[in-house]
Amino acid sequence: MNKNVRSLLINGLAWVLSLTMLTPLLLIVVNSFKTQTEAAPMKLSLPTNWEWSNYSVVIEQGKLITSFLNSLLYSATSTVLGIALASIAAYIFSRNPTKLNRFFYFFLVLGIAMPINFVTLTKVMQFTHIINTQFGIIVLLTVMSLPFTVFLMHGYIGSVPRELDEAGIVDGCSPFRLFYAIVLPLLAPVIATVGVLNFMNAWNEFVLPLYYLNDSAKWPMTLAVYNFFGQFQVSWNLVSADIVLTTLPVIVIYLLGQKYIISGMTSGSVKG
Repeated sequence: MNKNVRSLLINGLAWVLSLTMLTPLLLIVVNSFKTQTEAAPMKLSLPTNWEWSNYSVVIEQGKLITSFLNSLLYSATSTVLGIALASIAAYIFSRNPTKLNRFFYFFLVLGIAMPINFVTLTKVMQFTHIINTQFGIIVLLTVMSLPFTVFLMHGYIGSVPRELDEAGIVDGCSPFRLFYAIVLPLLAPVIATVGVLNFMNAWNEFVLPLYYLNDSAKWPMTLAVYNFFGQFQVSWNLVSADIVLTTLPVIVIYLLGQKYIISGMTSGSVKG
């Protein structure tokens, strides 16, 4: 087969798959500007009159400003804490591979595949009095991000030359100064990768806030959409507008960070 024809077929298939995956998002966006009657069938046809007021109604009645700030607090704080803790743990596991450290590393990485025991987790949160608190959700999201973050950082740190550590020790660096001043800046690609992924995962988290947050004033945007759908399930135009406002930050973060995701995933295998 001619290379040009093959390239054309591959590009055509890629376009078809892309359009297929974008169709649900386009459907939601188009219907978010319709009236309640027009949006009821949920079709891709353009609205007769563009109802921009749907978004103001959603923001006001859906309490999206409060839930947006809550989601931002949970996602940003858990991402920063997760990266800080995981980078230290990954550095220790990589630079000091004793039997005990290897055991702790594999034990921690098992968390990627192991399911959550919600009964035990509920008992622990009740015992520590952090259930139905913003601090408790931040702790849960941070802990949930550690296995994958440690796994990714551990492989990347292994590619950083040990000679840099030795040079820092010769210059009189303490262990913490050696890590934060020399090693941590070299981890920028993988930090950007896990930062974007962990932020998106925390933003989209639904189950943990549903189980452990009873106060609606502390709900993130995922629960706000869930509650809004229960109240306005016949108004698909408002529900669509609510979904658009909830997913928009995640889409923006992904578009801004997609190059870091790809580079961070691959740089550890070719670095040094």
